[in-house]
Amino acid sequence: MSDKFFFKGRQDARVSNIEYGYETKASSKAGSKKYPLALTVTNQARQQEVEALVADAQLHAVVSINDSDGAVESITELTALLNKKSAVKVDKLPARNEPCVCGSGKKFKKCCG
Repeated sequence: MSDKFFFKGRQDARVSNIEYGYETKASSKAGSKKYPLALTVTNQARQQEVEALVADAQLHAVVSINDSDGAVESITELTALLNKKSAVKVDKLPARNEPCVCGSGKKFKKCCG
């Protein structure tokens, strides 16, 4: 006889926390001490400018100089972190029976609500 008639509960232990991918819980924040930014610049003066930007943003980076003829500057990681938008904060709307914010003297539900 099959055991499905006598078994109370699951026959296979269900795994509730299955994770897929590589390092799914990794908190690799770019620009931290553990994960510094890898930046490439073309000359010494530009290196000092980029290091000043990194210091102002309180980030960590390894800035290397590539001064060959066809060298291309690679600071896209830094610009992405500096241009990151902040969270939008919305002011709380008044409750229905409070005075309206437009200054009409009416209740919010009768005026702008």
